Amino acid sequence: MTANVSSRINLMRIVLISGIIFVHIPFDTHTSPFNGTYGLFDWLRVFLRDSLFRVGVPCLSAISGYLLFRQDTASLDYGKTIRRKTKTIILPFLLWNSAFFLFVLLLQYYGIGDGYLPDLSEATPHTLSTLLFAIDGTPVNLPLYFLRDLFVCILLSPLLAVLIRRAPFLTLAFLLLLAAWPISIGLVLRNSILFSFSFGIYLRLYRIDVTIMDRYAALIGPAFILLAALLATAAYITGPGLPLWLEVCRNLMVIVGIPGFWALSAIFIRSRFGQRLAGTGGLSFWIFCAHYPLLFCLWVLWNRGGSDLYPVFYLLAAALALLLLPLTNGMARYAMPSLYNLLTGSRTRPLAEVQAAQNRAAEDRHARSEQR
Repeated sequence: MTANVSSRINLMRIVLISGIIFVHIPFDTHTSPFNGTYGLFDWLRVFLRDSLFRVGVPCLSAISGYLLFRQDTASLDYGKTIRRKTKTIILPFLLWNSAFFLFVLLLQYYGIGDGYLPDLSEATPHTLSTLLFAIDGTPVNLPLYFLRDLFVCILLSPLLAVLIRRAPFLTLAFLLLLAAWPISIGLVLRNSILFSFSFGIYLRLYRIDVTIMDRYAALIGPAFILLAALLATAAYITGPGLPLWLEVCRNLMVIVGIPGFWALSAIFIRSRFGQRLAGTGGLSFWIFCAHYPLLFCLWVLWNRGGSDLYPVFYLLAAALALLLLPLTNGMARYAMPSLYNLLTGSRTRPLAEVQAAQNRAAEDRHARSEQR
């Protein structure tokens, strides 16, 4: 894996996770984008929420599958991997989700935030256990379901690797069918993660050159954005309840987002801004875990203010999240380094290592330009 590929993976993480903020900006039945109250603005909300950035989970899980197998199936120490992933995935999940659970419980005790999240005081033991541990449903910090599903995929990784070794196309075709058809298999909460995680394993085990389509990036990237815009238009016209054919198309489109966003990363990594984003370290994981509680707080405060100008809230919430999350990330990193490492799963790299990675990326780009 070259420095260019490593930098592009980091770039995709921060861009996609920042985009997930737009997926989770709250609204209610009166401010649904499918009401068409604000015209083009509502279409843009559908484009960002229900189309473009829905590819985040498949892309991130494909990256995880790709990085899990460094060489081949024989090189995976299963016990060591599970212990490491428990520290980097399960422990942050429990810390972030439990903290938000207690925070919501405290707010609801004082009658704040009622109606947006389940009433914890009236919930059944099964509901409470699901909200805390995501046993068979989404946790109270909703985006963290991805960590739950990712850990399940890691538990299954030896089996998935064996199937991909023996019957790669049959395995991927079956998992793609599961991802496309809107049915629940109970094992994971989003079926698309099984296909994308396995696709990442396939790329790694068969040593596929992931830069092979870079020469066509200027065509593939815009084509993907156009496809996302077409899907958003169809969803905007027919939503919020999508017909089966459109739901299947959306499920397939998020899979197409894997090569689509990878092509876009080939374009953006050439810019200085893209290179800076690629060196943000643990910021992406902090944004992923912290954005939903922040958006919830902003929504509660907004509703207590009594304003009906939802576009103002939407833009304000996005701007504050993109401003406050990096700020709090830096404050926590330097003020509470030990706790910060626990909350981010020890994903923080020393500044010297970040600089070295950026230097390697620059050298790789220089070598590629000389070859051309």
